[in-house]
Amino acid sequence: MYFRISARTLFTRIISLLIISGFVGYLFDQTFLVVSLVSLCLLAWHYNHLFKLIKWLWLGKSIAPPQANGIWGRIYDGLYRRIRKQRLKQKQLNERIRKFRDGAEALPDAALVLSTELIILWGNKKASQLLGVRWPEDVGLRINNLIRFPEFSKYLDDGDFDSPCLIISPINNELQLELRMMAYGSDQILLLARDISKIQRLEEMRRDFVANVSHELKTPLTVVRGYVEMVQASDAALEPHWQKAFTTIETQVSRMDRLVEQLLVLSRVENNVDADNHQQIDLSRLILTILEEVKWLNQDKNHAIHENISPNISINGNEHELKSACLNLISNAIAYTPANGVIAVTLRNDGNKIRFSVKDNGSGIKPEHVNRLTERFFRVDKSRSRNTGGSGLGLAIVKHVLNHHHGELSIESEWQKGSEFIICFSPEIAK
Repeated sequence: MYFRISARTLFTRIISLLIISGFVGYLFDQTFLVVSLVSLCLLAWHYNHLFKLIKWLWLGKSIAPPQANGIWGRIYDGLYRRIRKQRLKQKQLNERIRKFRDGAEALPDAALVLSTELIILWGNKKASQLLGVRWPEDVGLRINNLIRFPEFSKYLDDGDFDSPCLIISPINNELQLELRMMAYGSDQILLLARDISKIQRLEEMRRDFVANVSHELKTPLTVVRGYVEMVQASDAALEPHWQKAFTTIETQVSRMDRLVEQLLVLSRVENNVDADNHQQIDLSRLILTILEEVKWLNQDKNHAIHENISPNISINGNEHELKSACLNLISNAIAYTPANGVIAVTLRNDGNKIRFSVKDNGSGIKPEHVNRLTERFFRVDKSRSRNTGGSGLGLAIVKHVLNHHHGELSIESEWQKGSEFIICFSPEIAK
């Protein structure tokens, strides 16, 4: 029950008590003595309950306050009600914390809550199994004192948590972990570690399969092409329907040969087999060489190709991979731009970066397809790609090459108005 008392009421009660005691003292001709005794008794009563309150607050083991009547009884009841209310809130809060921890323990990933200074505040059991971080034993330690990997230290120093960090598990060398960090609450960081060992093994199996199959297909395709060319080059005249059949066979063998060649290039780039072959590359000269080589592709389309190549631009990289990436962008522009189109190839310094772009005035790409262009075998228009010999691997090769060269591919396209493919190389390899 809610109790309410005002200062006026309390003052009125005290004055009334003093008036009554004064009246009684007047009857016995001891007004001052009686009023003084009543005041001392009132003061002693209040101090007695005040000492009880202090003793209960500091030394009492029970949540129940002392028993009293009057105003002190109301005070004790109010304190008791507040304590019970607080205990109920604490119980609800503990229940929420328990549910959060149960949910975090059920995660298949290791989870750590860190402060903004990277100090460990909490972790689940999976964190102990994958990262070797134990809770609560390791609370108060910095995470980089327990996970000592150069990749992780660089990840923390860079402060760019948009992409994950890949490390080997500190307690199991057979486990490959993917670490992600994100802001959590107002002053905390959530670190998640996922075991991607199986995914990595499957990806390696896929790459090996593609590489092996592509390599094995190379020989039979060469044999078939040889026999077709031998028949076509023979002196005996072929009947029209046989001539058409062998021409079709030659076209399809050439198309399949290009596909196998691109699969082999993609396999080499994915496996990064040329990682140690980086050297200083004259990118300006390389682009001009590519433009000379692709002129035969432009014979039928008759595009106007505008060159704006700044001289003396060099980067540190693999020439074969860089040539493959730039050639794919230029050949795609030639293949997918309608006849008599306009293509602009630009290479220039953009601040401390190097910017290479291929712009065309073709049919463009719909917005819903732009983000999928670098997927393997993805083709916006499958029928058109078959006609032009496209395989859907060119931009996938470009993406992997740029991953090895600190480059970034951006695509700007407007439907029915054209597209621009832009490569920006970071200052790390720009020289």
